[in-house]
Parts: sequence; structure tokens; C-alpha cells
Amino acid sequence: MAVSIFLYKKPLTPVHRLDPRTKIFAVLLLFGLGLTFNHPLYEGAILIGVLAIAWWGGSLANVWRLRYILLILMVFSTALWPFFTTGPTEVFRWWRIRVCLESLLYGAAMGMRTAIFLIVGIIFLSTTRIEEFTASLIKLRVPYPMAFAVSTAFRLLPTLVGAGSVIIQAQTARGLDLESGSVVARMRKFIPLLVPILIYAVRSVNLQAMALESKHFGGKGKRTLYLELKPRPADYLAIPLLILVCGAALYWRLTGHGAVLPRL
Repeated sequence: MAVSIFLYKKPLTPVHRLDPRTKIFAVLLLFGLGLTFNHPLYEGAILIGVLAIAWWGGSLANVWRLRYILLILMVFSTALWPFFTTGPTEVFRWWRIRVCLESLLYGAAMGMRTAIFLIVGIIFLSTTRIEEFTASLIKLRVPYPMAFAVSTAFRLLPTLVGAGSVIIQAQTARGLDLESGSVVARMRKFIPLLVPILIYAVRSVNLQAMALESKHFGGKGKRTLYLELKPRPADYLAIPLLILVCGAALYWRLTGHGAVLPRL
């Protein structure tokens, strides 16, 4: 069964119906909320809330697809941060290595923070079309060439991934064995496949540049958009609610709560 390389989910949910500008501000506010605390209990509560938003927006399937990456990031963060931070409660000491309880908790919180950032991004990409994202950037006074470049980058990556998948399948059908041998040997077998992928990428970019030039891209004049963005009552409710939550979290942190170590 083929696996889709696009994250956008068709079933419309209340999160889908939000204005894309609202979702951009919501992403920034949720990032700020994740940066507020460095205690695993607080970060865990935020993570549960973000997962609830993912469930509400029908994005849990995409989060589940990346579960191993999220788990690896959280485990590595918990294991590595104790070597770079210290605290007053020593748990283990060997030679010059000193592991403290606070550093373990801090590492777990940093892993949860990374997971929060990734899940928030997955929710945004799962509930926002590229056309909506581009239109929202233009409405936010971002220069059109920059907004177009961002949207093109979002489109180009899935195209290259799809082309790479087709090339790998074609070479496998011709007898290329990518499964046998050691890890290094298998990696070496993938190196020749980069040549047709790079050729395809250069050719695709060249054709797109000629198409844009033929359509007088960059010409002066007021542009019109087919997609008209109109805020709804839910948009006027979502942003103030998130601002209130972030403000309360910031006040809670400034009063000395939710911090294992006195740092971000």
C-alpha cells in the first residue's frame, strides 16, 4: 500500500475551518507556551493539550506516523542533557561525570518540548493547504516573491520525495539489491541514485523558472487572489483564548513555578 507523502487531511474539522492567519499566530503562541517551562510535569501537560488539539483537528494519524522519531528525540534528550547541565541533587558520579536529578528532569522536559514543537507543526501542515498558507502570508504583508518561495518549497519537497521513490522502485525492478549487506554497504548503494534525483530537481526548477518568466512573474501591479480569507467568530475566540493561556503560563513561571533549573 502506498504511503502518502502529503500531511494535509481532507476531512474538515473545526481546526481546518480556522483562518490560516489564526493558525499561524496559534503556532507561534504554542511555541512560546512550550518555551515557558522546563519542568517535565508542566511540559507533559502542554504535550497532552497539544495532542488533544491534534485529535480535534484529525491530525493524530500523521503524529502516529512520526511516533518513532518523536520517541527517539525524547529518549536522546533525556540521556544527553545530564552531561551538559548540573544541579544540587547528585544521583550518579563516575570519574568526571556527574549526573543530577535536576538535569535528568530538565532533559526529559527538553525532549517533551521538542515533541511539542514537532506536533504543533504537524497539526498546522495537516489542517492548512499550501494555497491558504500562501494567501495568509500575503495578507500579513509578506512580499509576494517571498511568500511564493515559501509555498514553492513546501511543494517541491514532496515532489522530490515522490521522484526519489519512483527512481528507487525502478532500479529495484531492474535488479538493484538495496536490502543485503551491512549498513555502510547499503548506504553506498543509494549514492548513485542521487544523480537522477538531482537531475530531476534541476530540470524541474528550470522548467518552473521558464514558466514563471513566461507569465511575467515579478511584474508591477496589484495582484488579486482567487482565495479570499474571511475570519469567523471562532477566529476571534481562538487567539484571545491562547493569549490568555500563554499570559497565565508566563505569570506562573515568573512567580517561580514550573522550572527545574533557572534557565529556558
